[in-house]
Amino acid sequence: MAALARISRKALTSISAQQSLLRRGLSTEAAKAVNPSADRVKWDYRGQRKIIPLGQWVPKVAVDAYVAPNVVLAGQVIVCDGASVWAGSVLRGDLNKITVGFCSNVQERSVIHAAWSSPTGLPAETSIERFVTIGAYSLLRSCTIEPECIIGQHSILMEGSLVETHSILEAGSVVPPGRRIPTGELWAGNPARFVRTLSHEETLEIPKLAVAINDLSKEHFSEFLPYSTVYLEVEKFKKSLEISI
Repeated sequence: MAALARISRKALTSISAQQSLLRRGLSTEAAKAVNPSADRVKWDYRGQRKIIPLGQWVPKVAVDAYVAPNVVLAGQVIVCDGASVWAGSVLRGDLNKITVGFCSNVQERSVIHAAWSSPTGLPAETSIERFVTIGAYSLLRSCTIEPECIIGQHSILMEGSLVETHSILEAGSVVPPGRRIPTGELWAGNPARFVRTLSHEETLEIPKLAVAINDLSKEHFSEFLPYSTVYLEVEKFKKSLEISI
């Protein structure tokens, strides 16, 4: 029995030694596989692309327009002088043209798109003219907003809809396809309905709001570099791996 026990212990010791050698070999091979080659360490970190050309169409942003770093502009998009597009918004002009007019603003998390064509026969491009305020989380598709209007947050404007000058759309409103909001009126609801006529004093306040947001955007504009500062963290990471920058 003692001899059998010694043989068993020797066998177990031999098996454990073989397993240990096998693990070491596998870890060595894995380390070799993980180590990047000279070609793989030539990183080109760009972060999120704010300007996305599509074919012959390249988004155009005026020199004094403010576009937040995490905004996406794709295709046929024009952001005019003094306009601002705030954080998280997406302007996708892959099918038709999108214009954000002078001193207008598109606030946070808004989505603007344009269809190939409008079922109403009206222009399918999305046109936001001067001194227009688009509230946060709004959705606009192939609509026209004339000068000096306010679109409340969480509003939806569908294909062919038209908001005439000096009009206000309350927050959370839905404008059906082809619906026209006449000049100088306040509309609200789902679907949007006439509420009342705006006073002269209220219409004068509409462009003042757009100018105030434009002034605020200048403060944000001065705080951002042309590219984000995340590249600094990437450089630190490269140094920790002893990779030449």
